[in-house]
Amino acid sequence: MILCALACSGATAQTIKKVAPGVWSITYGTPETFTPSMFKKAPVESNQSAPEQPPVDIQDIRFKTTSRGCVLELPMDDAEKIYGFGLQVNTFQQRGLRREMHASSNIVGNVGFSHAPVPFYVSTNGYGVLINSSRYVTFYCGTMQKAVDLKDNTARELGFTTKDLYSPHNRYSDRMIVEVPSEKGVEVLLFAGPGMDGAVRRYNLYAGGGCLPPLWGLGMKYRGKGDFTDERAVNLAGYFRENNIPCTTYGLEPGWQSRAYSCSFVWNQQRFPEPAKFINKMDSLHYHLNLWEHAYTNPVSPLFKPLKGKAGDYMVWGGLVPDFADPKARAIFGAYHDTAFVQKGIAAFKLDECDAADYKDAAAQWSFPELSLFPSGIDGEKMHELFGLLYQKAILRIFQNQRTWLDVRSSGAFASPYPSVLYSDMYNNADYVRMILNAGFSGLLWSPEIRDTRSEADLIRRTQTGVLSAQLCFNSWYLSNPPWFQIDRAKNDNGEFLPDRKELENRIRSLSELRMRLVPYLYTAFSAYHFDGEPPFRALVMDYPSDDTARTVDDEYLIGPSLLAAPFLDGSSHRNVYFPAGNWYDFNTNRKYAGGRSYELDMTLDQVPLFVREGSILPLADPVPFIDAQTGFKITCRVYGGQPAAGSLYEDDGETYGYEKGKYNHVVLKWDGNAGHVTRSGNFQGSLYEVKNWEKIQ
Repeated sequence: MILCALACSGATAQTIKKVAPGVWSITYGTPETFTPSMFKKAPVESNQSAPEQPPVDIQDIRFKTTSRGCVLELPMDDAEKIYGFGLQVNTFQQRGLRREMHASSNIVGNVGFSHAPVPFYVSTNGYGVLINSSRYVTFYCGTMQKAVDLKDNTARELGFTTKDLYSPHNRYSDRMIVEVPSEKGVEVLLFAGPGMDGAVRRYNLYAGGGCLPPLWGLGMKYRGKGDFTDERAVNLAGYFRENNIPCTTYGLEPGWQSRAYSCSFVWNQQRFPEPAKFINKMDSLHYHLNLWEHAYTNPVSPLFKPLKGKAGDYMVWGGLVPDFADPKARAIFGAYHDTAFVQKGIAAFKLDECDAADYKDAAAQWSFPELSLFPSGIDGEKMHELFGLLYQKAILRIFQNQRTWLDVRSSGAFASPYPSVLYSDMYNNADYVRMILNAGFSGLLWSPEIRDTRSEADLIRRTQTGVLSAQLCFNSWYLSNPPWFQIDRAKNDNGEFLPDRKELENRIRSLSELRMRLVPYLYTAFSAYHFDGEPPFRALVMDYPSDDTARTVDDEYLIGPSLLAAPFLDGSSHRNVYFPAGNWYDFNTNRKYAGGRSYELDMTLDQVPLFVREGSILPLADPVPFIDAQTGFKITCRVYGGQPAAGSLYEDDGETYGYEKGKYNHVVLKWDGNAGHVTRSGNFQGSLYEVKNWEKIQ
């Protein structure tokens, strides 16, 4: 519904529409084509109460066109803090910083470059703002003072470092300044709360609702070395079964293809002479297969000729760059994958190299340039920002009856419904944890994968973080043996194993079993992501925006309604942990901690940095070796605290999109103070869970 249209900035028109409950669109000038919203899914209706007025004073938003493009100014008050902007790596609270929305495969400094830049931010004042542009948008988050605001300059202490000299002390502003290059208009979307979490939920639902992964996607994934043959892959897959280490997905890296840089999308006949036989063998071992690829299409590929007229005017690694902005190109690409792979038993794909070039190294500018042109009319800059999203759309169009769980190295705005987990070739552990939090502000999911490590303790701590994330993944694409055999890369490949590798193997087994124990809880958290927009992994500040300490905590996060994770970094056994309001229990020892304060905690490598909110019912499953269509879970419900409590489990078939037609159940768990009770309601005819025990923890 159009609310009003009025003049602003001379001849530039401003149009305001309420496009969904609690969501407003404000259009300035003539907006660009090929925006993120052009490719988004239909909104999911929100059950939140919606305010009648926008959460920002629209009359206080300023717009102008310049020779460079266009500029917006949005108001901020002195106290509010800003978060978001996609998969930010080494920053958390963004007020006082410049953020450049620039897709990149290697992060330069801390100016905002990202595998998944999203021009969306959320405020502690309980609103979100999305700039609907696929340009390299720049946000000045209260960092720039205009000359018109000039005031008497308070004397400063002399600085004797560049950090002191260039600090933002005298650059504080109450305006969010946004520059959209090359364009003469833009659409702004405003998302109301209530609260930060309400604004983020509303954004996710407007994007189409959060993704609901297949149940099997929540088990452990192992990616073997890139040059493995079918025999070596089967042997490694057998190792997990023989040693009772739960593992559900096996990933093949580049060597499965006859050409990999660029890609042929054809099996390598030397390494995999009988693909059908290999797929059947892995299926008999109860693995879901995931194939690595990127989109750049080699001349020997069966896809090259059909795509030749639907590709950009520059190549990458000697291959075509498909014009994924064209639905026909997406259809061609997807149809081939359906026929060649999905119909033959492949469950998922790893979509690599879709995040633009390495801007850290001038010699590593491998991707197509910004000046590229594509038949659809999109240019290289916009294609860089959208390529990861459009690549996912090309693949996901073929998964209409069965769910999948993709790995992807780039994504963007309105990606919430895409069943994809982001990953990176970077490997800083603190960044990996921070990226879990930052992803939750923008409808993204992040996988802190495990490769080689600096120490055995580092391996265990990284694995614990993986267990407590969207995906537990060991990416051994350059390791001949599992990293717990040998943490040193060269020795691993030489077959020089650690003397205590069996002890490490036991710990990895226990952690993979813990992941399986958590699967029903995680699956239920993902159902809330889909139906309610609630991020399954999110920063403390999202639930506690008025808590000054929570506003700064970038190394702890909430999982679903009841859990708090506080990963230990780099093999450490000691850290400071902050608990927000309420009481919290140590998952390992059941010790209770009062919230609203910090504690210095020590944990052995056998203890997982996980805490449970008082008043929760935590459903824990007996571990299973793998997850497939026949898997069921035997549940023990842990009740934390002495009062009556309630919780729930979500169940459906775990495989199809039947839930979109209402085929799912809610399993209500209640503890009356003396006994537990289970009530199941819904339209799903099966049953995933059998509650067998209740444990009371006080």
